[in-house]
Amino acid sequence: MAVEGAGDDLVQVVALLAAGVVAVPIFRRIGLGSILGYLAAGLAIGPFGLGIFYEAEAILHVAELGVVMFLFIIGLEMKPSRLWGLRREIFGLGFMQVLICSLLLTTIGIATGFPVAASFVAGAGFVLTSTAIVMQSLEESGDMATPKGQRIISILLLEDLAIVPLLALVAFLAPNAEATGWSERLAHIGIGVGAIVGLVVAGRYLLNPFFRLLAESRAREVMTAAALLVVLGSALALQLGGLSMAMGAFLAGVMLSESTFRHQLEADIEPFRGILLGLFFIAVGMSLDLGIVWDNWRTVAFYVAAYMIVKAVGIYVVARLFGSGHHEGLERAVIMAQGGEFAFVLYSAALSEGILSTDENAVLTAIIIVSMVLTPLAVIALRAVTPRETQSLDDVDIADGLSGSVLIIGFGRFGQIVSQPLLLRGIDVSIIDNDVEMIQAAANFGFKVYYGDGTRLDILHAAGAAHARAVLVCVDDGDTAVRITELLKAEFPLVPVLTRAFDRGTTLALIKAGVDYQIRETFESALALGGQALQTLGVEAESVTEVLADVRQRDDERLELQIAGGLQAGRALMKGNAPVPGPLSQPRRAGQAMNPETADILARPATES
Repeated sequence: MAVEGAGDDLVQVVALLAAGVVAVPIFRRIGLGSILGYLAAGLAIGPFGLGIFYEAEAILHVAELGVVMFLFIIGLEMKPSRLWGLRREIFGLGFMQVLICSLLLTTIGIATGFPVAASFVAGAGFVLTSTAIVMQSLEESGDMATPKGQRIISILLLEDLAIVPLLALVAFLAPNAEATGWSERLAHIGIGVGAIVGLVVAGRYLLNPFFRLLAESRAREVMTAAALLVVLGSALALQLGGLSMAMGAFLAGVMLSESTFRHQLEADIEPFRGILLGLFFIAVGMSLDLGIVWDNWRTVAFYVAAYMIVKAVGIYVVARLFGSGHHEGLERAVIMAQGGEFAFVLYSAALSEGILSTDENAVLTAIIIVSMVLTPLAVIALRAVTPRETQSLDDVDIADGLSGSVLIIGFGRFGQIVSQPLLLRGIDVSIIDNDVEMIQAAANFGFKVYYGDGTRLDILHAAGAAHARAVLVCVDDGDTAVRITELLKAEFPLVPVLTRAFDRGTTLALIKAGVDYQIRETFESALALGGQALQTLGVEAESVTEVLADVRQRDDERLELQIAGGLQAGRALMKGNAPVPGPLSQPRRAGQAMNPETADILARPATES
């Protein structure tokens, strides 16, 4: 280490935290994302930067636990039934991508003059995509739970499983492979399978009783320690069995996905996951040996470009073969075109078996790291040059010539409930939405929803807004609701417009736009829950009704003040310090209700009510 003395460890910890805290916000602010920020931070404090660290590999081994914990949290969200539903993607799509990309990348090595064994190991290592980079990218883009995100996760799971046969092939291709009998190789495979079976059995029959016993102790720190024990113990079990640590953590998460302790475990692990995953990217940045890159820059540049382009082509072809659209295939090809952290394991095994030389291992490691650095830039470039994905309108009717008495714009969870009393009364309702998946799902339940964007005037005309007796705006975005309302009141001023408001700010904007009726989506449901809470405490139903009416009145008066321009008075009133004309004229105090009658109700013991 570069820093000597009693405070070395503390200096290095401070340097790690400071590098991430400074670099990541800067890179996110300029639109380059947190991953590049962490990588740049690692490069800055590593051997080729400030020289605070010289042993990046030691940090990298610890930081890999961030990937492990990330996979555990993903496993918690992936119930066994859901995982079974992805079996085609895991063993079909994932296997085909690994197979085709391995063949293509091996061909590059052979074509450039390297032996078959070394070419295969180099190519197969690059096929193993970086789980950390891809998962972080999916999380930042919000695609983790989408169908295309689930397909990418399925491929990553297959690649984690693929490390086992790949390591066995490394032993088989080694120059001294004859010394290793088939029985020993089968024994290694058997140990790996046994580790998986053992972990599944333990997760199925031991983990829930274990956490139930600990929960009875009511010691929060023990539950946190137990969560870490499960994650790290599962990772260690599969690592000893010759599998990846991440796969062990993922399986443990899947086993606990239906447990009553799932949310508690996720809350306990999340802080460690975030810190260690950031540390992993910093360690990768430190590990980039600029000396090797400089001495072999032509080789590194050629193979980074060749491997990433050819792998991307292979991924795209497989994606299209399995029914993905052009945009999804292109996005998957770019986001998964890099090599990953498991390549380091494969290359180390090949080095110990004599397939790769020390120099070849160093160059291949540099190629992997450079490809990881380039991936966030490639993703940013792709999103900048490609248009937004358009939805297929197959089997979807476009709004045109509709003539319902009521037009509902937006058929999400709010619009679905709003439509029910109207339909039960036999009112002719026309419904439009711009989410194709929602329209198709609604058709399965007997609802006829037309495709249409309510922010476009031509669509509103085609949907019959001019002839409707009322238009209900039920979209889930506040700004969109305001824009639609403004358009409706400007073009069809005599048609009543009733709108869903996201929050108080949206409410004020809607009133300014001339909406005939608006309601905040959580206001009445929150009042209903508060009223039920009062009844649970023993308050009489009639008194509860009065309290709720009092809340509504005060809220209406706050709105009137804010609409009139008295924002300062409105804010003061919301704090309970401003007088209001009429029965609410008394200022509120801490612990007091909204008026004397309400205060009397709340002050009664439950037994008196």
